[in-house]
Amino acid sequence: MPTWLVVLIVIVAIVVVAAVGWLVLRELRRKRLREKFGPEYDRAVHEHDDPRAAHKDLSEREKRHSELDIKPLPPSARERYTQRWALIQETFVDRPSSALAEADRVLVELMAERGYPTDGYEQQAADLSVEHSRTLENYRRAHDTLRGQQRTETSTEQLREAMVQYRTVFEDLLTDDGGKDRQRTGR
Repeated sequence: MPTWLVVLIVIVAIVVVAAVGWLVLRELRRKRLREKFGPEYDRAVHEHDDPRAAHKDLSEREKRHSELDIKPLPPSARERYTQRWALIQETFVDRPSSALAEADRVLVELMAERGYPTDGYEQQAADLSVEHSRTLENYRRAHDTLRGQQRTETSTEQLREAMVQYRTVFEDLLTDDGGKDRQRTGR
């Protein structure tokens, strides 16, 4: 067999191995991001109309999140927030619109106390997506209801659903240990 043919076969083999390796790494990255971000992964792909752009966005979220000082709440703060939430729920009976607005404010305060930046809704959602992707859609829907309620008449049932959605996110943020459990168990 001529030397040039051997060299050509080796080059083709290297290119094929490199291409397969690249495809495998890309698939592993996609799988990891999909598992980590859950429904937020699909949302990002849909918003970007390009999986590569979505992967870049989600990876940037992870990087930003890793630089934040997210911490669990001390028991006294957890109790304080629990009491405030109970008052908000009581207020809902007589003043559902103002209770919903207060629920949003308390949730933002809770995020801030945990160490999340609160410089705007979109950034809040992006930051929460890294560790709270399973409840993030609740936050989005509740926030949309709050914004819609400020522009038009919203039914009491829609406000009630938004309160339930806010509560889901509130409980997730309230009880999360700041990633310490995930670090211990390797999740």
